[in-house]
Amino acid sequence: MWCHSCKEGYDEEDAGTCKECYDEASETEEELKREIDELRSRLLFLRLPSPTLDAASAPNCDLLLHAIPSCPSSSSGAGGDGDAGRAPDTPAVPAHRVILASRSPVFRAMLENEMEESRSGVIKIYDVSYDILRAFVHYMYTAEALLDEQMASDLLVLAEKYEVKHLKAYCEKFITSKVNNENAITHYAFAHRHSAKQLLEASLSVLMDSMSTLADREEYKELVEKDPRLVVEIYEAYLNRQVNTAAGKDTDCSSRK
Repeated sequence: MWCHSCKEGYDEEDAGTCKECYDEASETEEELKREIDELRSRLLFLRLPSPTLDAASAPNCDLLLHAIPSCPSSSSGAGGDGDAGRAPDTPAVPAHRVILASRSPVFRAMLENEMEESRSGVIKIYDVSYDILRAFVHYMYTAEALLDEQMASDLLVLAEKYEVKHLKAYCEKFITSKVNNENAITHYAFAHRHSAKQLLEASLSVLMDSMSTLADREEYKELVEKDPRLVVEIYEAYLNRQVNTAAGKDTDCSSRK
């Protein structure tokens, strides 16, 4: 029989399209679905001026967000608890509660109930820098962010924490586009921690192509110490691919006979 797409011959038990063309069409369909979801997410935004960039709108805001960066010394000695409650050194990031509540179910629950943040109008965001928090609030208004890999990673973590799904997907797509042989191990571990499926698959695919040198890398040795379970998963995925490849070759040989 002949494939309707590539016009090549294929086994009779296949229906209308060869496996290669079917798989390619499925990948294209998934990519189109992701693009449609991204466009729908962007349509949810009201395109209001962001108070983080527009000084004129800041006085009208009814919330102040404070970034409380993680402190390396907070886990040692008696200073830890004091650091957690300390006054932030950076300026507050202004925002409107109606905007945050409409973008994030976590903020909605916080602001629509009698929680301290709702009464005081002050929200402390822990383990984040001022620049990341400012970019986070700006995205909540505009669906835009100027990303590099570090910014995208930090924003993804914050988006996951506050369940801003469209921002998480936006950052994940950016990081996925930057995956290469040098950073695949780091991104694979990061994707596991934050349930980033697209990034996980892209990182694993790169790792599969460089298994011969994998064990020589410092990142690999660190992963063995910190999370050996992930190392096992990488090798299991590699073995499965080898088995599937061998099975595919056997099928091709049988069809030629």
